[in-house]
Amino acid sequence: MKAGQWDPKQQKVVVIDVPKPTAGPGQFLVKIQSASLCHSDLIVALRPDRPVTLGHEGVGYIEAIDSGAEGKGFKVGDAIGFNYFIGCCFECEACMVHNMWCETGKSTLQGFVVDGFFAEYAVVDHQNAVALPSNLDISKAAPLFCAGITAFHSVDTCELKEGEWLAVIGCGGLGQYAIQYAKAMGYKTIGLDINDSQLEMAKSVGADAVFNSMSNKNYVEEVKKLTGGKGVHAAAVYSGSNAAYAGAPNVLRIGGLLMVVGIAPNPLDFITTFDLATGKYRVKADSTSIPQRMKKAVDFTAKHKIEAAVDFRKIEDLPQMVEDMQNGKAEKRQVVIF
Repeated sequence: MKAGQWDPKQQKVVVIDVPKPTAGPGQFLVKIQSASLCHSDLIVALRPDRPVTLGHEGVGYIEAIDSGAEGKGFKVGDAIGFNYFIGCCFECEACMVHNMWCETGKSTLQGFVVDGFFAEYAVVDHQNAVALPSNLDISKAAPLFCAGITAFHSVDTCELKEGEWLAVIGCGGLGQYAIQYAKAMGYKTIGLDINDSQLEMAKSVGADAVFNSMSNKNYVEEVKKLTGGKGVHAAAVYSGSNAAYAGAPNVLRIGGLLMVVGIAPNPLDFITTFDLATGKYRVKADSTSIPQRMKKAVDFTAKHKIEAAVDFRKIEDLPQMVEDMQNGKAEKRQVVIF
């Protein structure tokens, strides 16, 4: 089968023929329909000292079911999406109930998949799979299984009430999902970014207002004016930039919530214990999280017909896709159709 891999010897992404996998204990063999490129692929996958298949956002159809995965509510031919974590031991409540790291030490929940989804076939642990509602366009659904679910969780846990304001800081793929989820939940949204084309995308998916936080030197005052002079009720940061985080408290009202999502390269050194203790603002964080949380996000996405803006590509385009993302040229989610 065809697969897009990182080749450590050549230090580049290549598309090659590799053996078709078989389902192991408790797994499905999945014929991949679509897989999408995420910035995390550049961070995680382009480091190994051995070849590794890229991609952790994928959807497809079950082609074969191992005996250990039978009777789990799935059948051959089902359209499924899947969480990219390797698996949970299901012996404690840390991950299933409290969304924490495993207490037993047996779970591999913290790790990315060993080999990814930019391939014609992949194997998936049954507990990491969720059936796709029939009204979801499977060709566009791959970004949901990292970017979309992450954005949903972060908006859903922002503790907002209908009609309150959410600032979406970083209006790329995650931010565009977040705006759509927030609007569907009844929140008002403000998009903040330093890229005008991303801000145009934010407006196109429903942002009530957008501001370029680099070129508009008065954006903080304008945000506060728009929000009754107080600032937003919550600010979710989807950018991986420390500068984006540093500016977030400026648009929050007193007691507002800073939602941490984007992975910044350095610690958030602007946060002080005094600010937190005196209630200037609060801090939470969320992520793609665990498989047990997927269904709520997937069902909400289907109900409200939320989808990412995508460009369809071929597997042969993967090296160029990676180069475009590295150079900041990918404005939409880049999706390979198999």
